[in-house]
Amino acid sequence: MQCRHCRAPLHLTMVDLGAAPPSNSYITPERLNAPERWYPLRVLVCERCWLAQTEDFTEAQELFDEEYAYFSSYSSTWLAHAARYVEDISERLGLSAESLVMEVASNDGYLLKNFVARGVPCFGVEPTRSTAAAARAQGIEVVEDFFGERLARELSASRGRVDLALGNNVLAHVPDINDFVAGFRLLLKPAGVVTFEFPHLQALLEQAQFDTIYHEHYSYLSLHAVQSVLESQGLRLFDVESLTTHGGSLRVYAQRADVGTRVESERVRAVLRAERAAGLCEAAVYARFGRQVFEHKLRFLEALIAAKRAGKRIAAYGAAAKGNTLLNYAGVRADLVDYVVDRNPHKQGKLLPGSRIPVVAAFREPAPDVVLILPWNLRAEIMDELKVSLGGEVECWTYHGQVEQGA
Repeated sequence: MQCRHCRAPLHLTMVDLGAAPPSNSYITPERLNAPERWYPLRVLVCERCWLAQTEDFTEAQELFDEEYAYFSSYSSTWLAHAARYVEDISERLGLSAESLVMEVASNDGYLLKNFVARGVPCFGVEPTRSTAAAARAQGIEVVEDFFGERLARELSASRGRVDLALGNNVLAHVPDINDFVAGFRLLLKPAGVVTFEFPHLQALLEQAQFDTIYHEHYSYLSLHAVQSVLESQGLRLFDVESLTTHGGSLRVYAQRADVGTRVESERVRAVLRAERAAGLCEAAVYARFGRQVFEHKLRFLEALIAAKRAGKRIAAYGAAAKGNTLLNYAGVRADLVDYVVDRNPHKQGKLLPGSRIPVVAAFREPAPDVVLILPWNLRAEIMDELKVSLGGEVECWTYHGQVEQGA
């Protein structure tokens, strides 16, 4: 396999998680007896540009189909984060009724609705039919297509160029990252800005966040790798922010390299230095990671088995993609975790891919003794919900690298 960015041959394995079905391919009762497609889940690292990436087995059209079940608006934490971004970027760039904003991977309109409320013209690009329909129901204009150079040229001709183009948690989701980024350059006005948010590879490695690895994530991104991709497609990085979302993310700001006038922030150089100090430009840190992950799997299984042997009822909360990676890598099924509660109606009544654990709307009686919080990045928000629904009389576990137990 060649690097999907710089085309160098790939030899360095970061982690091998065996095989799993796509993490958002929830099973309907009608498909209960149909076979599932399982694909190898292995991450390789390019030793030229340091882009970490999954092996190519799945097509984007299969992962992001009309049954895609991830809707952004079911997390109050994420909604608040999106609202703050819109307020901050609107002030920073002076966006107004004369501006134009485009969000790629606009999902159900969770972010663009804030621009609509401010009177800033905007539109989304979203390939999944279910989430695009949810956004249109809120009065948000959506182009239902996959983004890249082809679509960017069409949009530039039909709508004109944009003052702000953004993509939150999408840069890792595209198989052809060069074509995707090139599309942003084509759509930017001379003074336009593009922002991307993505989980930071450094946090993944340091905090053993291996459950954030799944087929929808084609790439695992450091600032070094993202800077290389941007520069190769005519964009220049000028600022970066460290965020707490998704266990540790970066928000990068870029401009057209040919006409952009913004000066590079010291924060860019600081993050690049920190990555080098953490070994992200050396093979050794990646080679160690796979061995660490296997030990984490053993400890997770030991904790579940010990709880079961003690007669405890175990349920999970949050039918998240990261939870599916964890459960399938560890080989957990409904004999260890009885069911998972999720407030997204698009997931309720279905089964988790692979593990086939049922997804339900509320906790069953009798109440569980242990609740495994699968989307650990939303732990604080979920703990508040559990105090209301279960009265605090339950052990709550989260897992990313080790089992964290708390009341």
